[in-house]
Amino acid sequence: METWYYEVVSIDGDYANLKRTDIENEEMKLVARALLPEGIAEGSQLKYELLQYELL
Repeated sequence: METWYYEVVSIDGDYANLKRTDIENEEMKLVARALLPEGIAEGSQLKYELLQYELL
């Protein structure tokens, strides 16, 4: 089981751009907002574990 940490960099309609914060990585991950917890905003911190995102 792996755990990854992300920051919401931007929100564009039904999608959000996430950036990993637990490793050095400049790539963005585009994720549908339907897969993310309610209440996210730019700057929100997320934990991804067991195929689910959790707002920290």
